[in-house]
Amino acid sequence: MAKSISSLQQLYFAWDLTHKKSVSDNTRFTGILSEAKVDLNPHQVEAALFAFKSPLSKGAILADEVGLGKTIEAGIILSEMWAEHKRNILIIVPASLRNQWNIELMEKFFLPSTILLSDNYSAYKSAGVNPLGAGEDIIICSYNFAAKYSEDISKISWDLVVIDEAHKLRNVYRKSAKLSNILKRVLQPYKKVLLTATPLQNNLKELYGLISIIDGEFFSSVDTFDKQYNAISTKETSRYSELKERLQRISHRTLRQQVQEYVNYTKRSAMVTKYEPKDVEQELYNRVDEYLKRDIIHAINPIALPMLSLIIRKILSSSAYALSFTLGKLISKLEKYKREGKIIDDIDDFYEDIDMMENDDFSDEEDAHEPSTGYVDYSLDGEIKELLECQKLAQNIKEETKAVKLVEALDVAFNRIKAIGGNRKALIFTESRRTQEYLKNYLETHGYKDKVVCFNGMNNDFTAKCIYENWLSRYHGTNRISGNREIDRKQAIVDYFNTDAEILIATEAGAEGINLQICSLVVNFDMPWNPQRIEQRIGRCHRYGQKHDVVVVNFVNQNNIADNRVYELLDSKFNLFDGVFGCSDEVLGAIDSGVGFEKRLNQIYQTCRTAQEIEVAFDELQKELEDVINERLKKTHRSLLENFDEEVVQKLKMRHIDDTKRVNTYNRTFWLLANSVLSDQVTEVDDDTMSFMLPNSPSPSIPNGKYILNKNSGDSHQLRIGHPLGEYIVNEACKAPATPLDICFRLNEHPIRKSLLEEQRGHSGVSYVYKVMSWNEHDSQEDIICCTKNDVGTCLPDDFVKALLQVVPESYRLTNMNDEANVSEELEAKLTKLKESLSERTNEYIVFEIDKFESWSEDVIFKLQEEVIALRKEHENIKRQIRKERVARVKLAMKEQEVKIARLLRVKQQELFDKQDDCDRQVDELTEKLRKSMENQTQVELMFCFKWTIQ
Repeated sequence: MAKSISSLQQLYFAWDLTHKKSVSDNTRFTGILSEAKVDLNPHQVEAALFAFKSPLSKGAILADEVGLGKTIEAGIILSEMWAEHKRNILIIVPASLRNQWNIELMEKFFLPSTILLSDNYSAYKSAGVNPLGAGEDIIICSYNFAAKYSEDISKISWDLVVIDEAHKLRNVYRKSAKLSNILKRVLQPYKKVLLTATPLQNNLKELYGLISIIDGEFFSSVDTFDKQYNAISTKETSRYSELKERLQRISHRTLRQQVQEYVNYTKRSAMVTKYEPKDVEQELYNRVDEYLKRDIIHAINPIALPMLSLIIRKILSSSAYALSFTLGKLISKLEKYKREGKIIDDIDDFYEDIDMMENDDFSDEEDAHEPSTGYVDYSLDGEIKELLECQKLAQNIKEETKAVKLVEALDVAFNRIKAIGGNRKALIFTESRRTQEYLKNYLETHGYKDKVVCFNGMNNDFTAKCIYENWLSRYHGTNRISGNREIDRKQAIVDYFNTDAEILIATEAGAEGINLQICSLVVNFDMPWNPQRIEQRIGRCHRYGQKHDVVVVNFVNQNNIADNRVYELLDSKFNLFDGVFGCSDEVLGAIDSGVGFEKRLNQIYQTCRTAQEIEVAFDELQKELEDVINERLKKTHRSLLENFDEEVVQKLKMRHIDDTKRVNTYNRTFWLLANSVLSDQVTEVDDDTMSFMLPNSPSPSIPNGKYILNKNSGDSHQLRIGHPLGEYIVNEACKAPATPLDICFRLNEHPIRKSLLEEQRGHSGVSYVYKVMSWNEHDSQEDIICCTKNDVGTCLPDDFVKALLQVVPESYRLTNMNDEANVSEELEAKLTKLKESLSERTNEYIVFEIDKFESWSEDVIFKLQEEVIALRKEHENIKRQIRKERVARVKLAMKEQEVKIARLLRVKQQELFDKQDDCDRQVDELTEKLRKSMENQTQVELMFCFKWTIQ
């Protein structure tokens, strides 16, 4: 190994690696980039920097497209706050994502977190422990938990609140959105980061709602916002640029097209498996289809028919096995009706067979359906008889055609996956738990014994319980176990699939929120009619981090015209199954979250009887979809949030280059420091791999063993600043004596050539290094000023000293230095320049806030301005009428009306003037308040000084 660095370099390196940086410093995430166990991409760093680019910022909406890693962007921000000991952090997420956040924070960013549920929260409180605001762990909770314990949450001074899937709060502008308004009220005082890929789905008021959660005074009232902006339809409208500029202050969105150069997005491709049902399967389908089209159905309340017919049709297309249980429930209802004389609408019973996601929705409107043709026995006994016969048909189908085709399709798909280097793993989706049960048994008897695991909203079958018990034993005492049975069972199955199973059969409810990039084969055993559901299914595997092209297997009943047309729509109009990006967020948003589309399909199935009727209905639906999507894409909703130009792409490209250089320098600096501090404590030092052995721990909290300065550390400990060993290294370096040294540097042995240093080869000189601390009420930072002169009296720049201190010295010895007075003028000049730079940046913050406030002021007076304009027009109009009127009596009456309008106009004009004066006064007060709070204080101290010679 090279010679050791000097004690002064230890001091400098320790400072350089850990010093406080301003929130505006775009290099402040370098340490996180080095340490995180995931590759951080430039668009993620840009988003994290944007969130708090000003110390006065109240937060931001990070709205990157699906799959760009918004969780990672939040992780960067959280890591920085944790490092600065701002540790009162709350993360609010959908319940299904709690454990994923808990695991990813630790595995990717080494951040400890605790999931709070009603049960463990009550236990904490009973034990006299308040986990909120303790600052020991990041707190993760669900939306419902946050609303339920909102008063407790409001008592904590949170440093940051992160809200994932924030679009769930988009209707907060409505008084009826109770949960959203509770969270908005409780979280108002704190800085917030909202994460969502779809901040805008239906109208601009949703965007207003999300922004109001971050900053209640960013816009004025929702009514004013609606009048000002919601009529926007084209880029040419006068207010378009104004709104876009305002939105860019608080929202940040990156598109997948912008990051293709450095994010390797794999493709998705469809593999269509067509099948022809057996005669008995076709008969079963036809009879249940006819049953649902009856004009009288005793088992189903007409009001509930749209919802229940949709559920039954989903089960019908899923499997005969699942259908037999559903038919049994209908029969039981009718038999109870026969005994007791009334139908109990236990709709929830039918949800047991179709595993719905938490935000699935149905309309309660009654759909008209065509009466059956021919003779139908509408008696109660006749309906029971028909259902019993259908159930018997279903029960007699032991081997379903689609299951046979599934085994064949898996063989073909696995060979295809193997050819491209993917893992032999398949994620099979079904909407029915009963179908899930049937498929597991069928696959295990057809070549996949002990290779199949199921995943649903319950996860309580025998196999799942065994997996869970083994998982608990394996991870006993680790952070991986959250303590919540539901969350941990889910994680146990995911881990089992990653390591052991080949096939995971999942329902939407079970798979919501999980990431399975290890798998590149998705099978839609039954096809949801909601395009968003399909995109979310495929997105479990086809997402950021997927290394292989994803194959999507779909089943289509070639005898069913409607099924074929549904697949055609999903494939050609929504582009769900092929390409790099799949269906865009914009197109999915255009169909009202998919529920309207689902309902329309059900109407077609319910009302159309002939092939011609089906074709006509689908042609109409296709034309309607084209019109809706095209109109949506013409509107400004998308471009308001996006900034797709070459400048953005170029900026990301430069950040990628610069970040790579900074991380390399950071790692080399830390490696030199670690080896210097631990020089007599480590063995097997390898400069090439940046690794060493630590035989004996210097502290009980530091494990011994092999350490490597690489995020892909494998079985070794990762050497990083945040690790106990890293903290020990920095603390020891800070204790190094600052005694002046005479240091000799030999450039030939330095691996990196610097022209600044080469120019001084053969020269000597002196350097004084000062630490400058600057702060105000909102921000703080540390800088160094280097005052250096060579042996001919030339002053050298700060960058010279910074580069020189990176060189491992040839030799060094103690010396005396007493010529600090010679650099006093240079110090004063550099300090003045630094203060001017700080002042200019502070003024930019203030101007930004004033601009934002002035926009708000304009919102406030907008309503009054509109009233004045309307009254002025009314006044001018009645004056014209008075001039034209010839009848004195009418003219006199009109004159009285004109006087009233003129009086009201003067009152409103005065109100407007007063409001404008009030806003101007508030601007002045805000400006003065900001100036005082942002007034910078500075403190300078000599860090160390040394003599130098360059050979």
